[in-house]
Amino acid sequence: MSKVQVNKVVVAYSGGLDTSVIIPWLKENYGCEVVAFVADVGQGAEELVGIEEKAIASGASECHVVDLKDEFVAEYIYPSLKTGAYYEGKYLLGTSMARPVIAKAQVEVARKVGADALAHGCTGKGNDQVRFEGAFSALAPDLHVIAPWREWDLESREECLDYLAERNIPCAASLTKIYSRDANAWHISTEGGVLESTWNAPNDDCWAWTVDPKKAPDAAETVTLKIENGEVVAVDGQAMSPYEVLICLNEKGAKHGVGRIDIVENRLVGMKSRGCYETPGGTIMMEALRAVEQLVLDKTAFEFREEIGIKASHLIYDGRWFTPLRESVFAAAESLAKDVNGEVVIELYKGHATAIQKRSPNSLYSEEFATFGADDVYDQSHAGGFIRLYSLSSRIRSLNAAKQK
Repeated sequence: MSKVQVNKVVVAYSGGLDTSVIIPWLKENYGCEVVAFVADVGQGAEELVGIEEKAIASGASECHVVDLKDEFVAEYIYPSLKTGAYYEGKYLLGTSMARPVIAKAQVEVARKVGADALAHGCTGKGNDQVRFEGAFSALAPDLHVIAPWREWDLESREECLDYLAERNIPCAASLTKIYSRDANAWHISTEGGVLESTWNAPNDDCWAWTVDPKKAPDAAETVTLKIENGEVVAVDGQAMSPYEVLICLNEKGAKHGVGRIDIVENRLVGMKSRGCYETPGGTIMMEALRAVEQLVLDKTAFEFREEIGIKASHLIYDGRWFTPLRESVFAAAESLAKDVNGEVVIELYKGHATAIQKRSPNSLYSEEFATFGADDVYDQSHAGGFIRLYSLSSRIRSLNAAKQK
């Protein structure tokens, strides 16, 4: 396969086995300078310790570690929450939402260092290759994209380890790795190992963050969330930034085993995959926002918001963040969220986050109208005329059918 001439490439680097191999492979196969880019999206400080030294030891000329945590939560997660997006009814899109903010920052580093190419470590079977390259196409169509997993002949973890050993490149990875994990401030995903068979129940090792709900505290805990314009702005009366809210709720939710799902999902590239996802804080926030929506959105508005959520989930999952359609869908969600203001009390108990109290200054709920007792605001006899008009088309259809017999 003939290769495009590349002088300098910025590679999305994690410090793991794949990207440790990618750096020397790029230098050998493209004869180019390699700059490592590390995105801090809240995956944990332990994963970033010594990462610059690792990148240099692998052959990178320099390494840029960019803190994206606040931007990730405020500009990607919070707007997505307003849409109510669940992919295929369950998945809160933790990996999917992180990819566009990472890709955007990678392009910015490439512009800064004068690179003419970008590289990523996504495999040819996954969704992430589409998400990264879709973002690159929208933000930097002039930069060449290199996807080593679609080019090289390395086929196994053993071969990757041998590749590094032959070049005396240090790597902490070993053959004992069972699961593939992705972590950020929003979630942790786990794939592979026993999960590759859908008949295997997940074992304790499949969960990395949350307490087993069966072993969670026997006493429930409540947490109060204040919501303004569809955004959580305070927890238990304390004002916080979006990132601070998420960290606080992650801690509370994880302790009670909140936010676990085991799902078989439809990948964009056509195959199904199974994963265990842990999203404790996100699960709490989603429950709170939907609770306020129940109060303030009328029937047709709520129905539209549900449609927005489905559409948004596919746009995010499919890597179409930097598109006019995604912007339009999110603008609609932003408009609906203007009235989503209020307070919600969430009960955390053995894997569940349940809204048990909710109020809003914009609530359309009226005790006078909803009561089963006597009231002066609703004349029940009026319902007959409404039902007759509402079902008029069915009545006419039936009458027409009777005439034709």
